Amino acid sequence: MATEKDLQRDAEAEGLSAATLLPKLIPSGAGREWLERRRATIRSWGSFVDQRRFSRPRNLGELCQRLVRNVEYYQSNYVFVFLGLILYCVATSPMLLVALAVFFGACYILYLRTLQSKFVLFGREVSPAHQYALAGGVSFPFFWLAGAGSAVFWVLGATLVVIGSHAAFHQMEAVDGEELQMEPV
Repeated sequence: MATEKDLQRDAEAEGLSAATLLPKLIPSGAGREWLERRRATIRSWGSFVDQRRFSRPRNLGELCQRLVRNVEYYQSNYVFVFLGLILYCVATSPMLLVALAVFFGACYILYLRTLQSKFVLFGREVSPAHQYALAGGVSFPFFWLAGAGSAVFWVLGATLVVIGSHAAFHQMEAVDGEELQMEPV
């Protein structure tokens, strides 16, 4: 606890914010690289939600073109919209919070147990992948009672509606070096 406060105090003294500290706290690997790519390609939230840039597409061709270009252009923003919907779903479902707490608690208990000695079950050493499967099996009834399946489908559906409607109705950003295109007659 004291090391977190010392780290935060040192960061504030150097003028660093939590946004710059977060990647340093995440270990190197695929997750960190993915986070760095997302951070590097995030677009301005002001232009993302600018109401003046929303309009109805003229035809199906423009609709498809907007979908493809906006999904490519605002990909990182859409990832954060998806994560926000997940957080909303979890925060508004107390039973889902309990199920997640049981799952992560089981994972933590298994982690602590493997620090002491190898985890042996029925005379055989259990691999880490099997240990996490065991934690999932223990917490499965809690996820079932919490309605995690419907929560997953709600998040996917809400994501498709929000991102799809934004990509369809948001006018495309002008790209440097874009070739002139003929408009349909």
